[in-house]
Amino acid sequence: GVGPSDASPDEGVVEDLPLIDEKAVEQLTEGLISHYLPDLQRSKSALQELTQNQVVLLETLEQEISKFKECNSILDINALFSEAKHYHNKLVNIRNEMMMLHEKTSKLKVSEINI
Repeated sequence: GVGPSDASPDEGVVEDLPLIDEKAVEQLTEGLISHYLPDLQRSKSALQELTQNQVVLLETLEQEISKFKECNSILDINALFSEAKHYHNKLVNIRNEMMMLHEKTSKLKVSEINI
C-alpha cells in the first residue's frame, strides 16, 4: 500500500495556504508605517537640525582660523618694523661716525696746512 512516506513533501502545501487578503495587507502596511513614521520623521528633523548646526560651526571655525592668520601676519609685520628700526639706528650711527671722521680729517688737513 501507499504509506505516508510515499507522499511528496510538497503535496497539500498549496491547499494549506490561506488566500491573501489584499485589504488586510494594506491595513497592516498602513499600521506598520503609522507606527514607525513619526519616529523616523523626528529623527529626520533632528538630523537636519544637527547638519545645520554643523554648517554654522564650520563657518565659525573658518572665521576664527582667518583671524588667527591675520594675527600671524600682523606679528610678521611687527617683526619687520622692529628689524627696520634696528637697521635705521645702525645707519644713523654709521652716518654720525662718518661725519665725525670727516670733521677729524678736515681738522687734520687744516693743521697740516698751518704747519
